[in-house]
Amino acid sequence: MQAGALFAQNPPAPDAASALSEHPASAVVAGMVTKGPGSEPVKKALIELIAESQSEGANYTALTGADGSFRIESVVPGRYHLFVERTGYQEVDKHNRRSEGRVLTLSAGQELKDLIIHLQAAAVVEGRITDEDGDPMAEALVAVLRQTFVAGRSHWEQVGAERTNDLGEYRIPGLAAGNYFVSVTPPPDFRSLIEVNGNMFVEPKQNVAAASEKVATAYQTTYYPGTRDRAQAAPIQLHGGDDFPINFSLTPSPSLTIRGSVVNLPLGSSATILLQAKDSGPMLNGVAMHKDGTFEIRGVSPGAYNIVATVEGNPAPMMARQPLQVTTNVEALRLAPQAAGSIRGRIRTEGGGRPDLAQMFLLLRSVDGDDDALNSFTTDAAFSTFAHVNGDSSFEWKNVPAGRYSVQIADASAMPDWFVKSVVAGGREVAETGFSVNGGLLALDLLLSDNVASIDGVASNAKEEPVADAVVVAVPEARWRDRPDRYRKGTTDQSGRFILRGVPPGEYTLFAWESLDGEAYYNAEFLKSYEGQGKALRVNEGERKSLHIRVAALPEEPPNL
Repeated sequence: MQAGALFAQNPPAPDAASALSEHPASAVVAGMVTKGPGSEPVKKALIELIAESQSEGANYTALTGADGSFRIESVVPGRYHLFVERTGYQEVDKHNRRSEGRVLTLSAGQELKDLIIHLQAAAVVEGRITDEDGDPMAEALVAVLRQTFVAGRSHWEQVGAERTNDLGEYRIPGLAAGNYFVSVTPPPDFRSLIEVNGNMFVEPKQNVAAASEKVATAYQTTYYPGTRDRAQAAPIQLHGGDDFPINFSLTPSPSLTIRGSVVNLPLGSSATILLQAKDSGPMLNGVAMHKDGTFEIRGVSPGAYNIVATVEGNPAPMMARQPLQVTTNVEALRLAPQAAGSIRGRIRTEGGGRPDLAQMFLLLRSVDGDDDALNSFTTDAAFSTFAHVNGDSSFEWKNVPAGRYSVQIADASAMPDWFVKSVVAGGREVAETGFSVNGGLLALDLLLSDNVASIDGVASNAKEEPVADAVVVAVPEARWRDRPDRYRKGTTDQSGRFILRGVPPGEYTLFAWESLDGEAYYNAEFLKSYEGQGKALRVNEGERKSLHIRVAALPEEPPNL
């Protein structure tokens, strides 16, 4: 390695310095960063080496030289994640899929050199949005979406978005290679928000009614290549370095209307009604309730939504939240807000350890699968799905909307030595079934255990050769598959070895993939295509399982996702 390729790295933190004194025989990591389609070296790429256990290792950074090389010295032995960042590029694996980095296991005195890390130029989607007359449409929201699966449910994830400028132009950079959908949502039509309300512009009521009957068309969210029905949207395939042009010309089209009323309101209160595409689409409309309790939302495209009425002017928070499938005009919809509730509880522990409560957060998840709506519509600081555990082991959620919930450790990877063993509400075990909040105060008792299991081993290919950078996932039994906190995921190191820590006891199927696109293992159809290639096992509390697993072969026909 040329001396000129060496760059300064972060000095070890105080805890790392003490670790170094205990491990005088430190390790060295060296290699080169290149970019495709050839192997051109990449200079000024940021190398990050992050210890898997922050209490035992340290974090290091370096920059590549003009020849793309890097070298990190005085590394505390241990298990690390290596990441590379360079503006305009994505790290990819050997199949040119976006990589989440790689895992390295370093021993005392080891010099791991000749690492080759590949980058690929990110793709760009850009274009222009115009109206039916060819005039630029400013402030339209263009979004790049991909279909993923979370806890077995289809989910449209927004990976990039940009509003058009005064020329109707947009540009969305930094996209990894893959299949995407593109949508454009017109700017808000503030005329549709004119309601009879003392805080807004007032028109005579009869004029508003006449206008609502007259407005039969509106600009609507449109998907590439030009459909308003997302089921008819066509994906685009982006390759590294692509500059993909997509122009939209929006024309007004027949739209639907939702009419209804908010009932059972406290005296002197009002309500705001919000409508959102059910799977994290952009906010489409928001209106205030009329004085007689009725409301009307115009310019709605067919689709699946969540509709929410939030009560204002009442001391206790109240909300109505329900799914809504819109195929024709909706009439006489009734929304009945319910009072928010509170959850208080305390954590008990079993085992020999004690969790770091200062780092512990709990998360409320909707059992009914509408977490997106819950997070989107409860933006008031009075409610959060997260609760910090206090020093006395107590926790609390305030102003919780009515619904059914489960509770989990917010970030299982941050607390790998603990799992939720029991959740008791009203004297009943509800860890699996979840619990209901319908106003009032609900008391929860959580039992955490540090008797977690671990699974380790080696992943190899059909030739019995160890596979580096393979993705290994412990998929829980069917009754837990809608709970992301029950899955465990890891990556093999340079020797094909993997470690899954903090595994709750139970039945699992262990899979290994040489390359994996996102979190496809949440999709039942994806797993079905690899049926018979996983390894079934049961892990008991505190048990360590060591085994060998074969990397799954690609199916003859790709799964229908």
